[in-house]
Amino acid sequence: MTGETTPDRAALPALTRDARLVVVARARQAEDYDRVLDVLVDAGVRSVEVTLTTPGTFERLPVLIDRYRGAADIGVGTVTASDQLERVIDAGAPYAVTPITSASLVERAVAAGLPIVPGGLTPTELFASWSLGASAVKVFPAGQVTPGYVADLRGPFPRIAVVPSGGVDLDGARAWLSAGAVAVSVGGPLLGDAFTGGDLAALRRRAVRFVEVCAEGAGA
Repeated sequence: MTGETTPDRAALPALTRDARLVVVARARQAEDYDRVLDVLVDAGVRSVEVTLTTPGTFERLPVLIDRYRGAADIGVGTVTASDQLERVIDAGAPYAVTPITSASLVERAVAAGLPIVPGGLTPTELFASWSLGASAVKVFPAGQVTPGYVADLRGPFPRIAVVPSGGVDLDGARAWLSAGAVAVSVGGPLLGDAFTGGDLAALRRRAVRFVEVCAEGAGA
């Protein structure tokens, strides 16, 4: 069995799937999330990955999920341990993201019905997660390969769902999506200095442009 027809594979949540854009928000502290996420969501961003490298994320998570309910999916990223995944499940987050290839994390998420996007770079790593029922696989760090990698993967794995992450800028987002990625994961090129006192009006303009680019050709 290849895993291409795994019956227990949870779909990415609808807002994330339709937007084709996940914004990775790494704040200095969880209290910084709201002012930045307010701008992103107002600009049309429909999926934000808050990260466990930000102190206080778990404590702030229920507030964020409720604050943006119906407007944006608030997923949890940088999940690397089983106890962290259990807290994501308990919090009712719409999806989890991990930068690593971990069979135990994928299997637990699948059992809980939680969409999970595990990271990897090689075909072996990516297919290992996909075959276990991951909702999509994160090519990370995406800057080490080109968008043509999607086609290369789909040769042996025709239905694998790919999300590039790491250094994806505006042109890169367009290229990866055109190549067949189901979504792009974007951090610094969109957020810039927003979490360190940067211009929020400029952040909004960047976010609007990313939203527009990711909407191009959607549903085609």
